[in-house]
Amino acid sequence: MVHTRSLAGIVEIDGLKYEWQLQREPQFTADGWKGMTVSLRQIDTQREAFLEFPTPKRLLKGLPKGRSQINDVIAARGVRAALSAGWEPASRGKPMVFMVDANGD
Repeated sequence: MVHTRSLAGIVEIDGLKYEWQLQREPQFTADGWKGMTVSLRQIDTQREAFLEFPTPKRLLKGLPKGRSQINDVIAARGVRAALSAGWEPASRGKPMVFMVDANGD
């Protein structure tokens, strides 16, 4: 059996479906390390939200990159947090960006 990691999925929150997708893996830039970014979008709406995660500590210590850890549970928590922080998926406008703290909140 081949195990593949998921880079996208759909979660249901309060009867509404939201798509999530790994947008960017952690990467080194001119400004230093940037953590992974996950995009969120309610199905049949326009406005996206981006969750920007902190850089994994292993990268800051110079250890190998490894795999990004994202799944439906983390995405569902992210949707709930973005909604409570003011994201309105049915509204128009630029994508909203939310920084996830080191504790995953």
